[in-house]
Amino acid sequence: MTAFDKHQVACFRFVGCDFSADTGVARLVYAFDDGPQMVETVTIPGAPFQLDGERAAAVQRALQLLHLIAGVSYYKAGVPETVRIDSYSVDAETAALVESIYLNGLGEFAYRNGLNLRGRFRLPVQGEPTAAPVLGLRPHALVAIGGGKDSLVSIEALRRAGVDETVTWIGGSQLIRACAERTGLPTLNLGRTLAPELFELNRQGAWNGHIPVTAVNSAIMVLAALLQGVDQVVFSNERSASYGSQIPGTGEVNHQWSKGWAFEQAFGMYVQRQVAADLQYYSLLRPMSELAVARQFAKNDFYDAHFSSCNRNFHILGERPVNRWCGVCPKCHFVFLALAPFMPKPRLVGIFGRNLLDDAEQAAGFDALLEFQDHKPFECVGEGRESRAAMAVLAQRPEWNEDALVNRFCNEIQPKLDASELALAPLLVLQGEHRIPAALWDAIRADFAA
Repeated sequence: MTAFDKHQVACFRFVGCDFSADTGVARLVYAFDDGPQMVETVTIPGAPFQLDGERAAAVQRALQLLHLIAGVSYYKAGVPETVRIDSYSVDAETAALVESIYLNGLGEFAYRNGLNLRGRFRLPVQGEPTAAPVLGLRPHALVAIGGGKDSLVSIEALRRAGVDETVTWIGGSQLIRACAERTGLPTLNLGRTLAPELFELNRQGAWNGHIPVTAVNSAIMVLAALLQGVDQVVFSNERSASYGSQIPGTGEVNHQWSKGWAFEQAFGMYVQRQVAADLQYYSLLRPMSELAVARQFAKNDFYDAHFSSCNRNFHILGERPVNRWCGVCPKCHFVFLALAPFMPKPRLVGIFGRNLLDDAEQAAGFDALLEFQDHKPFECVGEGRESRAAMAVLAQRPEWNEDALVNRFCNEIQPKLDASELALAPLLVLQGEHRIPAALWDAIRADFAA
């Protein structure tokens, strides 16, 4: 491969995409300038698929949408000012959606690399939008699972509501597989293999950083739903995901923008308008705060020995780590703190293997969660006010208030806070916009509010 200079790249190309109904493999092809092609593959089990007429056309539209969104992994390597689509055209609505995903979903990437991406990524617009037909998809949900508490809350809520569901994940994580199998429900493991050339570009000094992976996964699952012939794609993003980190001098930067309401609303509406009118994309937990989700999860200990929200485990500890929680990352800190008000202390310490709130060396990590002397971490964690409210609850409980970090909160932090803003109850109220189907919302609302 010719040496890659991120400062000299002129054009990013969406070369083309294709799908084989016989193998279930989608190919997504990209390139910089006239350089070598980078081919990503996505595999949907169940082939051969019988595709014809309107459903075949819907699969093609979903494939092109995935091609455009998944390109974010490659575009970020050079962030050139020119973008070209070689093999199909996009209308203005499609371009606006994809451009929004690149701008907002690469917000943390741009901040960390000192880049200004506003107005930089622009798709060439040509043609008119296609009105999505009703395909007659069967009532069934593909439910995304990531191995953490949130998706398990959704899975169990759908089960109680009588919704037929398939637990679905992307990639080869054995941790997620074990958690999915624990549900006892049908499972679907989708494959995604990045182009190997991307790793070589990174080795040569390409721009690198966080991408809106939930947007990519959403597009993959929409394609899978059409191929499986089912009418729902369900994620488990709560309303707290819409709240980013407040960076002095910069403003809000949201690590989990594609888990937020703005993305869900725009993407879900687009799918129903231009892909398949009867395919519903929604987050079941959108009306809930992270603390409300934690309270719901704590009601059942069935997954205590199986779930993990620790991202480091998925990267550095291998396929089957003995300990599913590293205990030092922002996700571990937040999940421990969020569950503490709702779980007996011995149960929570048993899950994590130790008491994270009795370790004075972890003060800086918890300060960031509290937004005390630091901003919210660039991670999928709840709002600062949620962490402050949870800590305030623990400060009132004898079994917790002598632990090092709770005691520190009582003495050093709480006196500087407005007591009226530390109440837990208002954060547990179900509220805000969502895309949950009305009949399902009626069935689960009381369950979530109890």
